Amino acid sequence: MQIYGYQCDYCDGTVQAKPLESEVFKHKNGFVILEDVTVGVCDSCGNRYYSAELLHAVHDIATGAQSPERTENIPVAHFSKA
Repeated sequence: MQIYGYQCDYCDGTVQAKPLESEVFKHKNGFVILEDVTVGVCDSCGNRYYSAELLHAVHDIATGAQSPERTENIPVAHFSKA
């Protein structure tokens, strides 16, 4: 299977390569942010597609098999409607 240029699973769009400054991934062990990453994005509906190599890197960082370059603090707050 091609990594880009195929039809989206959710619409009639085409998945195109899109370079991003950063992308946030949720993992069962927390969150991982990858910088300067290229992902697949549908040119019609915007659905994102990730290569197995990229997802393995996220898993390795989240589980400690690979060390991150740095760690960021993320603000957290409760949201309550008034």
